[in-house]
Amino acid sequence: MLQVLSSAWALLLGMCLLMVGNGMQGTLLGIRGGIENFSTFEMSIVMSSYFVGFLGGSRMAPGMIRRVGHVRVFAALASLISAVMILYPTFPNVIVWSLGRVLIGFCFSAVYVTAESWLNNAATNENRGQALSLYMIVQTLGIVIAQALLLSADPSGFVLFVIPSVLVSIAVTPILLSITPTPAFDTTKPMRIRELVSYSPLGCVGMFLLGGVFSAQFGMASVYGAEAGLTVAQISLFVAMFFVGSVILQYPIGWISDRMDRRGLIVVVSLIGAGGSVLGMLLGHLFPVLLVSAFVVGGMSNPLYSLLIAHTNDFLEHEDMAAASGVLVFINGLGAILGPIITGWMMGTALGPGGFYLFTAGLFVALASYAAYRSTRRAGVPVDETGNYVAIYPSATTVAVEVAQEVAIEADQDDENDA
Repeated sequence: MLQVLSSAWALLLGMCLLMVGNGMQGTLLGIRGGIENFSTFEMSIVMSSYFVGFLGGSRMAPGMIRRVGHVRVFAALASLISAVMILYPTFPNVIVWSLGRVLIGFCFSAVYVTAESWLNNAATNENRGQALSLYMIVQTLGIVIAQALLLSADPSGFVLFVIPSVLVSIAVTPILLSITPTPAFDTTKPMRIRELVSYSPLGCVGMFLLGGVFSAQFGMASVYGAEAGLTVAQISLFVAMFFVGSVILQYPIGWISDRMDRRGLIVVVSLIGAGGSVLGMLLGHLFPVLLVSAFVVGGMSNPLYSLLIAHTNDFLEHEDMAAASGVLVFINGLGAILGPIITGWMMGTALGPGGFYLFTAGLFVALASYAAYRSTRRAGVPVDETGNYVAIYPSATTVAVEVAQEVAIEADQDDENDA
């Protein structure tokens, strides 16, 4: 762990600052949209636009990096992110905000690809797992810090938009001043979607459904809070609880997953997530209960992402895992684009804010039902033959998913050697 910190501290610090900026602008737009009297559906379009850009960035970033290198891509896109953040309060218009979100989603996706490939290069076979864990912790820490910073100024003014803009600009500094060598960049050509579906139907369907859950909580949680009449402090704490739950429950669920049929665990975790959603829908007017529901939903949805990757890998050969990662991220991205739009439509009906939780509950139940159905269609992989669970968050790009799969393969080989 110390070796990873010494070789990649600048990158990790820069990523933490970038995540603070991203976390602030995502939550702040949901709050500011209410102040600007945008409708719930208009805000859903704005929030969905981020995932359109994110999906495009993850596919175009490798070519950009190969042409001009990691440092230039990182610096150029971070500067663009900083500029867009200042434009939000200057032009409070749905079209401008949507285009800005597309651009920011594209930039953040490409920045993540750059950072993740750089981090993978800095790691060795012995510490790659620790490097990935540090990266995940830094991402979550940045999001949680962002929610606290929202309390530092009035959301109706400019200051809260200036802060993330400045932080994103500063994020580039330690990386550009670092002497860590930049890596050569190469990507794996993904397999066809139809081919991956034949290997793991549950992995593909689950990734699509989970994309909707994740984008709803990341993109629409602050909109829900504004519609429900929460204060800025309450919205900040509410959004943070999704990510706190993911950190605390990620590893216990992972430990269990290596010791039982993952399909059964996917059913249980999905049903718990649905229960947390129902709790928020029925008793969301009680703020402590709302926090518990956010903790449960975040604590179930993020580990499910890793569970579905691990389940898919159980049916793949080692040499096919990297190719499959691009398909899984793409499918998840498609679901993420639709999530805020459907959530916004449901919240704009007679359901009101409760439509937010009804949507996530429906997706959790659909995932649990399909996992239970798939359990009847073919025999599960024996527990002693399954691969290792590696924690990874839905915000990660193809590069991080490939790294997670490399870590799982190395852990499998170590287990075989020990046996």
